[in-house]
Amino acid sequence: MSPSVAAPPPAALPDSEHERPTLKTIAAETGLAVATVSRALKDAPDIGEATKQRVREAAHRLGYRPNRAGVRLRTGKTNVIALVLSTEADVMNHTSQLIYSIANALRGTAYHLIVTPFFPDQDPMDPIRYLVETESADAVILNQTKPEDPRVRYMAERHFPFATHGRTEMEIAHSYYDFDNESFAALAVEALATAGRKRLLLVPPPRTHAYARHMITGFVQAAGAHGLAFEVLTTATSDSGGSAIEAAVVEHLQASTLRPDGLLCGSTTAAMAAVNAAEHLGMVLGRDFDLVAKEAIRFLHRFRPGIMVVHEDVRQAGDFLARAVVAAIERRDSPAKQGLERPGRVERASDSKGDTG
Repeated sequence: MSPSVAAPPPAALPDSEHERPTLKTIAAETGLAVATVSRALKDAPDIGEATKQRVREAAHRLGYRPNRAGVRLRTGKTNVIALVLSTEADVMNHTSQLIYSIANALRGTAYHLIVTPFFPDQDPMDPIRYLVETESADAVILNQTKPEDPRVRYMAERHFPFATHGRTEMEIAHSYYDFDNESFAALAVEALATAGRKRLLLVPPPRTHAYARHMITGFVQAAGAHGLAFEVLTTATSDSGGSAIEAAVVEHLQASTLRPDGLLCGSTTAAMAAVNAAEHLGMVLGRDFDLVAKEAIRFLHRFRPGIMVVHEDVRQAGDFLARAVVAAIERRDSPAKQGLERPGRVERASDSKGDTG
């Protein structure tokens, strides 16, 4: 019987085929110093955009991914930015744009985005404490700010990098980006007055949110200046959900001695629900009433061409907030970055013909 012969061991793969690409690999590929590659991937301000793009393209081509465990051991950082969102947010129109724009702004950087939800029956502080105390992220972005927001105070006191989509009325200087809801409401009232409407109804955001105060202030002041009768809905908010808003508006319109003929809504969902409510009572948009709403994705003119719309650029907001928190992470003593989008005009259906936005 012939002795068996063991098969030779497989040849070892060359280092280039099994080793994970590193900063040194990218440096060799681009001819740049390792330190330059590292700073380019971190979006450092002293590195030119052409160099950053060259490094990002090489990293993508080589399949480079930072070793997060090693990064954390070496630097104490996670390279994670957490977006903390309420599950009651307007996912269809507003929140989806915010998530996309932040994630897009972080493409090609060392950072990636996670979304951390909190629920209506949950303390909004819970996810913030978790992220900060467990060091699960390097920075936090949050929205739906309150005038006196304990989340802002908590992170500011701990020097934890963060930015907010929305302002506060606190003495704490912090990074934020906001939409000028006071100007939005004033523009909406002017458009309704121009359309000949005399009795206005606002479906406001939740009054605990800072931007609700801005919107209500702009609405009340502008209606008074135009000599118009006005009411603010108290039985539902623009975040209440379509069915609840529709029921509340139907009830309000039925109970009003002088039925409102001009509606202003703080969200896309509220606008659609309010139109359905009015139509349920036999009212015709453009004849018996007009409606102004804001939206982040151009959709309402497809729902009802007669709705008047103010566009909110949430993509710009997300890009600004992503850059603000990256700057705060890299330079913790950097000044707060603050931005405010001022709405330009009210768009009617005729303004958006051919727009596929």
